[in-house]
Amino acid sequence: MKFARRSGNFRKLGVPGEDLAKVYNRLHDPADFCGQRALIVGGGDSALETAIALAQCGGEVTLSYRKESFSRPKAENVEMLEQLMANPGARVAVENPSSERVTTAAGDFMEQRLQPGTIRLAMKPRVRRITEHGVELERDDGVTETIENEVVFSMIGREPPLDFFRRSGVHIHGEWNGRRVAAFAAFLIFCTALYNWKSGGYLSNLFYAQHWWPVSIADTLAATLANPRSLVAVVVTSASTPSFWYTVAYSLLITIFGVRRIRRRRTPYITLQTSVLMAIQVLPLFILPEILLPWLGKNAWLPQGFLDALFPVVDYGNGREYWRAYGLILAWPLNVYNVFTNQPLGAWLIIAFVQTFVLIPVIIYFWGKGAYCGWICSCGALAETLGDTHRTKMPHGPVWNRANVVGQVILAVAFVLLVIRIVAWTQPSGSALDRLFDRALHDWKWIVDVFIAGIIGYGFYFWYSGRMWCRFACPLAALMHIYARFSRFRIIADKKKCISCNVCTSVCHQGIDVMNFANKGLHMNDPQCVRCSACVQSCPTGVLTFGQVDRNGSVIRTDSLPASPVQMREGG
Repeated sequence: MKFARRSGNFRKLGVPGEDLAKVYNRLHDPADFCGQRALIVGGGDSALETAIALAQCGGEVTLSYRKESFSRPKAENVEMLEQLMANPGARVAVENPSSERVTTAAGDFMEQRLQPGTIRLAMKPRVRRITEHGVELERDDGVTETIENEVVFSMIGREPPLDFFRRSGVHIHGEWNGRRVAAFAAFLIFCTALYNWKSGGYLSNLFYAQHWWPVSIADTLAATLANPRSLVAVVVTSASTPSFWYTVAYSLLITIFGVRRIRRRRTPYITLQTSVLMAIQVLPLFILPEILLPWLGKNAWLPQGFLDALFPVVDYGNGREYWRAYGLILAWPLNVYNVFTNQPLGAWLIIAFVQTFVLIPVIIYFWGKGAYCGWICSCGALAETLGDTHRTKMPHGPVWNRANVVGQVILAVAFVLLVIRIVAWTQPSGSALDRLFDRALHDWKWIVDVFIAGIIGYGFYFWYSGRMWCRFACPLAALMHIYARFSRFRIIADKKKCISCNVCTSVCHQGIDVMNFANKGLHMNDPQCVRCSACVQSCPTGVLTFGQVDRNGSVIRTDSLPASPVQMREGG
């Protein structure tokens, strides 16, 4: 009993008869069950190894698994299982994430009586009842059948001994308590206030009306504005807006935590990747729109036609919409505002089209979706730096994977708005279609950009990892998932080195089950991958490598930039 409390109780099937003496949760000695009819429940390595051991001891073994295919066992166990199958031509259905599913020829749900020393499969049925002489299984269509047997092994794992850890004062990763809930709620409130202040909401209007900081900076330093063409005047004008200071804070976070990431991870790949992310955030996403372009424009050092085409004149700030320069990095539909304008801005329409439908597909073809998400995007930059130590908090599993549809829905809305916008351009200004679009764009700003991307995306950072927006809701990521289907990029796995420790899966803040690929030696091609290199860098045996494959799945090349410390040591 003490051992169970410390190591965790065995998981229960939750069916009648589970407490019978014939039901076991582990196999100590196969010789104790030689020649017996046995049912094994489970789909992991322990279940397969138990089935193999009993069959090799002359048992008549039925292996029952609730899914249609195995996804976790090592390839060696699957191969051994196939050799012992009752049907000589049978093949075990093994989930193959990189291509089409390997089909099963294991036979019907229940076939003829087994011969001694064999294994056969009962895939997808669930155990409904255990009796003294058999086990009742039920298929998805409701058909039930009883298998006669003398022994049952329920190999479905253990429950973690959480009570023991709590009594020992050990913090349980991801467990919610009163303090955690309060901190989460407080941070969400903070993010709500921050984005309302930064994005022109009630708080922003209040600060402007009361001339509170940073709006007061222009009043305090009014003398510096005497020469509006000076660099100081440009900076003061930009610094008098909440968005300027939000961008300053954003850039500082990426830079500070980027340096910490480089020092923590210590691979050439992470050093270069993080340096690029920091440089893009500080230069084209901060200095260029907030300081450099306004200064050059004020001094007429840029062609008038260039300024008019990209940065229309306005009566606030530095006199032009220099914020549109964000569109040089943040492509449509991540940034929709250079496309969704009252009158078409031809230059930005061309730039947006080339970015979204030419450049991004090309780089994804060669280097995967992560070439943008992990090396260019500012959302990804914060996730890879500030969010680096929180990547293990991303929830995994099929239930969470279904939430990926949110991004696809937002992408569909973006395309609908694009069609409305184009049609509205053909109508007189102020038409009903124009008003409909303006209302829809207003809702997009507050629902998508502020609430989902801002409040939710960053509010969940320290509780659910930094990639919540990127994984579940980003419309550009949803579009890139389509492009990634045709990509040559893969994470190459050397299954001979894999020890199934699950570290690669645990550090993936996109929720990818990396180990499901690695322990089978499959090329990982999940379109969610952002090339962060966490799985490659964290693997204790150097299983994973970035690379490219041809249409037949053969490796064309592997990356020359080292991302695995283990491989770096092995290479001398």
